[in-house]
Amino acid sequence: MLDYDKEAERYDASRGGEPRAAAAADAVLGLVPERTRDLLDVACGTGIVTRRLAAARAGMRVIGVDLTPAMARQAAARLPGAVVRADGRRLPFRDGEFDAVCTVWLLHLADGPADVRAVVGECARVLRPGGVYVTTVDKAAAHNVGSDIDVVLSTRPPSPVRDAAADVEAHAAAHGLVPAGRARFTGHGQGRSPRRTIADLRRGWFMTLPPGGPLAEEYAGRLARLPDQDRPRPDPVFSLRAFRKPG
Repeated sequence: MLDYDKEAERYDASRGGEPRAAAAADAVLGLVPERTRDLLDVACGTGIVTRRLAAARAGMRVIGVDLTPAMARQAAARLPGAVVRADGRRLPFRDGEFDAVCTVWLLHLADGPADVRAVVGECARVLRPGGVYVTTVDKAAAHNVGSDIDVVLSTRPPSPVRDAAADVEAHAAAHGLVPAGRARFTGHGQGRSPRRTIADLRRGWFMTLPPGGPLAEEYAGRLARLPDQDRPRPDPVFSLRAFRKPG
């Protein structure tokens, strides 16, 4: 897995920057009721999406949470006084404190189903009755755009999928949440080129291809033989699910 402390400085630039952040924030807000007064962004990363959530609606308090120190520092610079360093599995907030909670690009990073259940459970706990939880699902599948790069990578050892939509829906239901909508948004600037994919492979992006190992280098060689080494293939399209806490 990537070291997100090391990734923090280059994170935004390597993942579409402001255009991708704008698309993510707009999609989340489209699922969050207009009456929302307090929103919690769990695993807010550098705060690039969180800042847009906070700026979008006058009077809405937005709090960001991230466990990685370097990410939390960057987020705090964007949102002074509104970022807490904490674990999404143990949120430092009281029951029913927020009208909305979101986890964008988090659940796929969980170590296992128990961690996903814990995060979803905490998000449900801090929601007020009538509140909405919004999360990305099926992140890895979004990156498979049917390109020649995907054909090369299709034979790599599979990674466990932690954020499958059906599993997330089951975890939400176990914590009393009911489906409340869905949306999609484009990951602008994240279309892979072969050269960029090789660089990602060599810095640990692909969990089942440890960087520096013979298998990783075999895939790097196959990617290096593709045409148009610097031409980005299509951008991924990410999926969101929303769940409401009855009451």
